[in-house]
Amino acid sequence: MSHSARLSNSYSGDWEVYVVSSGVPSLNWPEHDFGHSAPVPTLAERTEALAGLGYEATDGAAWQWQELHSDATARVRLLAALDVRPIGGAS
Repeated sequence: MSHSARLSNSYSGDWEVYVVSSGVPSLNWPEHDFGHSAPVPTLAERTEALAGLGYEATDGAAWQWQELHSDATARVRLLAALDVRPIGGAS
């Protein structure tokens, strides 16, 4: 089963990380709310949050960032993704 962690500044502006698991309904995805809108959570904060959810980065994985916006004047949302696995599990 593949897993992808997603870091997003939600529409409310707060940062959250959640783990997308194929074949699992989104309501059941593990998630962590950082409870702040700025600054972007550090790599250490993201790693700690994922560990609290029971996940770690796969070997060689790096956060991939993209901007999401509806038009040139809209507030930009950021989304990052990282391949993860259960702690102690195989990739």
